[in-house]
Amino acid sequence: MSRAAILLLSIGTALFIALLAWQGLGSVTGALAAAGWGLVLVAAFHIVPLALDAGAIAVLFGKGARVDQRDALLARWTGESVNSLLPAGQIGGPVAMVRQLAQRGMSMRDAAAAITVSTTLQAVAQIVFAVFGIVLFSAYAANGAPRDLGVAALIATAVLGGLIALFYVAQRRGLFGRLLRLASKVFGKRDWSTLATRADAIDAAVKSLYAQRGRVAASFALSLAGWLVGTVEVWLALRFLGHPVGWIDALLLESIGQAIRGAAFAIPGSLGVQEGGYLLLAPLVGLPPEAALALSLAKRAREILLGLPGLLYLHFSERNWQRRRASRVCAVEVAD
Repeated sequence: MSRAAILLLSIGTALFIALLAWQGLGSVTGALAAAGWGLVLVAAFHIVPLALDAGAIAVLFGKGARVDQRDALLARWTGESVNSLLPAGQIGGPVAMVRQLAQRGMSMRDAAAAITVSTTLQAVAQIVFAVFGIVLFSAYAANGAPRDLGVAALIATAVLGGLIALFYVAQRRGLFGRLLRLASKVFGKRDWSTLATRADAIDAAVKSLYAQRGRVAASFALSLAGWLVGTVEVWLALRFLGHPVGWIDALLLESIGQAIRGAAFAIPGSLGVQEGGYLLLAPLVGLPPEAALALSLAKRAREILLGLPGLLYLHFSERNWQRRRASRVCAVEVAD
C-alpha cells in the first residue's frame, strides 16, 4: 500500500471513529441490533443491482465472445468486493474484473475495453442518479432545508462529474498507450514496445465500443437501473432499523449519499465520508443521527457479508488459474 493510501485510510478511519464517538457507540449498535437478521435480507437483495451492473458489462461483449452473463456477474462480484474491502482505491476492482474475464477465455484487450467503458458509463449513470437527488433536495430546500447541504451535494456531484469527464477524454485520446509510454520514460531499462502495442490495441477496442451506440445506451440504462434499484436497500434497511421512510426519502438518501461517497473515491471504502454524508442528510427525512449512522453501518455489514465470500472466491479462482497455466506450460515443455 502506498503512503498516500495509508494516509487517506488513516484519515477516514479517524473520521469514522470520531463520528461514532460523537453520536454514542451504544445507541448506534443498539439500532443495528434491532435490525437483526434483516441485515442479511438487505445483503441478499443487493444481488439484484449487482446483476443489473453485470448486465451492463455483458451487453458490451462482442459476438463470439467466450464469456456470458454468468461470467460478468462473477467478475462484477469480485470487483465490487475488492473496491469495498481492500485498500486498493477504485482501480483495484476494475483490474480484478478484467483478470476474471480474461481467465474465462476473453482476450485481455476486449476485457479491458469492456470494463473501461462499463465503468465509465456506470459513473455517468451515477451522476444522473445524483441529479435526481439534487432535484428532490431542491423541493426540500423550498420548505426550509439547509441550503449549505445543497451546495455540498452540488460540489460533490461536480467533482465526480469532472473526474468522469477527464477519464472519458483520456480514453478518447489513448489512455492506455499514453500510460505505457509514460511508464517507459520513467522506468526505462527494458523493451516496452510489445506492451505499448497491446495498450494501443486496448485503446482502439475502447473507441470501437463507444462507436456502438446501441450497446453503449443499453449499458448506461442497465447501470442507471442498478442505481435506482439500490434505493430499495436503503428503504429495507431503515424499516428493519425501526425508522421507516418513504420511497422519495430513500431515493434522496441513496442518490446524494452515493454522490458524496463517489467524490471521496480516493479514501478506501470512503470510510468516514459515507457516515458523515448520511448524518448531513438525516434531518431532511426526519432520521435521528444514530439511525443515520446505523444505516451506514448496515451498508458496511452488507459489504462484508457479500465482500468476504467474493474475496475468497477471487483467491481460489486466481490460484486455480495459476495451476492450470502452470500445467499448460509444463505440457508444452514436455512436448518440445
